[in-house]
Amino acid sequence: MHVLLEQGFTVLGQKIAYAEFFGQLFALAVVFLAQRRSLWTWPVQLASVVLLFTVYLSAQLGGLAIRQVVVGLIAFYGWYAWLRRRDPVFGVVVRKGSTVERVAVAAAFVVGTVAFALVLDALDASWAPWPDAAIFVGTVLAFALQGLGLVEFWIVWLVVDAIGVPLQIRSGLYFSALIYTVFAVLVVRGWLDWNRAAKRSAVQATA
Repeated sequence: MHVLLEQGFTVLGQKIAYAEFFGQLFALAVVFLAQRRSLWTWPVQLASVVLLFTVYLSAQLGGLAIRQVVVGLIAFYGWYAWLRRRDPVFGVVVRKGSTVERVAVAAAFVVGTVAFALVLDALDASWAPWPDAAIFVGTVLAFALQGLGLVEFWIVWLVVDAIGVPLQIRSGLYFSALIYTVFAVLVVRGWLDWNRAAKRSAVQATA
């Protein structure tokens, strides 16, 4: 793993480590696979987690590094949950969250961000504790909601991308910033696809 961090290539004067390159490509593939509700979403996510953990740790972004550990644990749950909810025709069954669920997610994002940012700041574990914390909490929520099959996880991802792009640029991780931008485009497409799938599932359940 040390070799993947030290070795890489240069684009427009900026060095991109192989660990960052492949980690972000796998993360990009996860969005593509999730859009199609493929079970490969989760093992590919685990590969991305391992690589990006080392990248963020070396960049002294404690929140993002810890995030990878939590996401890895959620990936195991998501894999198990999707295996249980597969439909032979429609694939993984998805649905829209209720009003109560949406309010709960918003509250968890705000409270979680404040609490974790204070922890990062107290431990001096990140030079940008607030955006670092927001990305951490948002990512955990997004993957948890994805595992549950809730359409709203795509909206949470959009918020994470909006915060993540400037943070990655300020951290000198320009390739990661580019990938976050591509994420945003795929997230919008994924949200539309999952909305259609949720409507089909609702009609099927009613029938």
